[in-house]
This record gives sequence, structure tokens and C-alpha cells, in this order.
Amino acid sequence: QVHVVESGGGLVQPGGSLRLSCVASGSIFSINAVDWYRQAPGRERELVAGLGSGGITNYADSVKGRFTISRDNAKNTVSLQMNSLKPEDTAVYYCHAKVIPTSISGLFDYWGQGTQVTVSS
Repeated sequence: QVHVVESGGGLVQPGGSLRLSCVASGSIFSINAVDWYRQAPGRERELVAGLGSGGITNYADSVKGRFTISRDNAKNTVSLQMNSLKPEDTAVYYCHAKVIPTSISGLFDYWGQGTQVTVSS
């Protein structure tokens, strides 16, 4: 079993900051990549930021320069530092991990349950 859990969401004023965390736990052999997605009401889920196994990062144009994705390998944790938040950043943020479990062969996708981020004055 592999579990992915997000935390750190909440209500923040425009211009403020939040730090989201994603922890992967369970029977994990390795984590190849971790991405953050978000979904606002009435909109499709979109990729916000990604971190590959080689440390390569990618960001949606809408968050470049404001969001930073980073990884703590020792803790199997990936964080998303969000600065200069805007009302349009309001969404449920999901962590997605590509994991090789210890119990079965192959690369599998795991999703967290999501954490709400609301940017409002």
C-alpha cells in the first residue's frame, strides 16, 4: 500500500504565502516524480508544478516566479511554496506521485485527497 497525503492548505489574503506539503508513505521502492495539480470549481484539473527524478522542475506559466517545488528525499516529502498568491490561485490542490512500490513491479500513479487553498480578502 502506498499513501499520498497533502497538508498546508487554508485561507490567505491576496499577496500572501502558503506552503503545501505532500508526504508519500508505505511500501515504496522509489519515487520517480511528484507533481502538484489544482482544480478550481467548474474547471479541469491542471498541472501547477512538477519535479522529476533528475531534479528537473517545470511550472505552469501562471505560477512561474511565484511558486517553488522542492523535495526532501529523506522524508519522502515534496513541498510547494506559494508566494504572491492571487484570487485565481483558489482551488483544491492535489499531489500526484509516480511510485515504484516494493510489492509489485512497475510504475504507478498515486493521488492525494487534496487540500483547499482559498485566496480572498
